[in-house]
Amino acid sequence: MPPKNRIPRHIAIVMDGNGRWARRQKRPRFWGHKRGVERVRSTVEGCIDLGVEALTLFAFSTENWRRPEEEVSFLMDLFMSSLKREVKRLHKNGIRLRVIGDKSGFSEKLQATIAEAEELTKDNSRLSLNIAANYGGRWDITEATRTLCHQVANGTLAPEQITEEILHEQVTLSDLPDPELFIRTGGEKRVSNFLLWQMAYCEFYFSDLFWPEFDRQALDLAVSSFEGRQRRFGRTGDQLLEEED
Repeated sequence: MPPKNRIPRHIAIVMDGNGRWARRQKRPRFWGHKRGVERVRSTVEGCIDLGVEALTLFAFSTENWRRPEEEVSFLMDLFMSSLKREVKRLHKNGIRLRVIGDKSGFSEKLQATIAEAEELTKDNSRLSLNIAANYGGRWDITEATRTLCHQVANGTLAPEQITEEILHEQVTLSDLPDPELFIRTGGEKRVSNFLLWQMAYCEFYFSDLFWPEFDRQALDLAVSSFEGRQRRFGRTGDQLLEEED
């Protein structure tokens, strides 16, 4: 296990490969999604053991509505049932749950279920678990920009007062440390419109494992990879060595 002072405070994961994994098992894609939910539970437990402060999982993007209607309907039902089944467990273990994204795109029943889960767990602090659903990084930045435009229009903010920090305050998860480690499973090597603003200085780790295969050992390998990297933020390696001395 990596030393505690080198554990990423915030991990973001694109949980890719459920359907492809299921096909390899000669099972329907739906079965892969169910097994993917089980992997979420073990990943949450692993992050708590490691001392990670926040975990953000990309569950459903704004582009995923393009999938077959039957699969989208199944994913919505699975999201609802998983929330109802897991929320008490999350609360018991001190985990705060938040769903980020355009929740207006969901049914009223699902929106109510999300609100209840968020309300129950809002004061928990052991781990912040964020589920990105109907989420897109461009949507996030657009919404933040629209908020600032309204403030300029009503006279509470001048255009010249807009800074990077002020815009940052309007994007989702601005109260958390930015993701330090991005993990994508399934062999693909792209961000897919996920946390575009928040991951500006993130370390990337790509795994060929499909999400249902991504176990605790795989998580530890990803975190160990992070532990071995030098994060310079524009400075030179020599400068960092001088600071350590």
